[in-house]
Amino acid sequence: MLALASTTLTNVAYLREHDAAVGLPELSLRRPLRTVKALLTDRSWLGGFALESSGFALYVAALALAPLTLVQSVAAGGIGILAFVSARRSRRRLGDQELAGVLVAMLGLLALAVSLQGGSGEGTGGSTAGILLWLGATAAAALVVLALGRRFGARAVSEGVAGGLFFSIGDISVKAATQGGARILFAVGIVAGYTLGTLLLQLGYQKGGALTVAGLATLLTNALPIAAGSVALGEPTPSGAYGAVRILAFAAVVLGAILLARPGRGSGTN
Repeated sequence: MLALASTTLTNVAYLREHDAAVGLPELSLRRPLRTVKALLTDRSWLGGFALESSGFALYVAALALAPLTLVQSVAAGGIGILAFVSARRSRRRLGDQELAGVLVAMLGLLALAVSLQGGSGEGTGGSTAGILLWLGATAAAALVVLALGRRFGARAVSEGVAGGLFFSIGDISVKAATQGGARILFAVGIVAGYTLGTLLLQLGYQKGGALTVAGLATLLTNALPIAAGSVALGEPTPSGAYGAVRILAFAAVVLGAILLARPGRGSGTN
């Protein structure tokens, strides 16, 4: 219930932040102080950020009670909430390709949840070196995505993807930090991941629609921590049929992301 409430608040917050960011002067990571000032002095954006912060608090509470993979599988339903509320707020119907992307992604995320029946315990907690390696590789991937987005003129998509990658760093760091001891130092990853993820989403919102930018971020924010739970945190990995379902689930999530990244006409994204 905590995870469900968290994802609902977070995705409604994404839409409010999108509407506010579109009306702000051009934001840029090259001018971070001016960008942060523009966001923090806009009352509408602050309202959305307050909702997102409330969702984050509920997320931390959920992680203190359950494995990362289990919490993320529940939070994965956020893409459906995002699509529904986005269409209602803009008073339009989802395009065929947008709808297909959301449905395929949700089926993939549902399959991920099903695969957890084959293993969803807390596990060993993983090694600190393994977690750091995962976080470092994720950050490097985000930088590569941003560079490719600038080169090929797909900045809204690249900023949504990179934002999701950094949010996943924050999510994984939260789980590591809640284990206590020396791992409380993963609070650095929490601050860096969520700060950069939030800023990148605002940049993407100025160039593309909420469903494309926040949708891609949501997919990665959910899928990557589920993978990290098994690979880096030592949470049980399903075998047999459940293992096959998990592989198919990740394929569906990727396909859904591709469809959302290339929306049809009339979606207002680029």
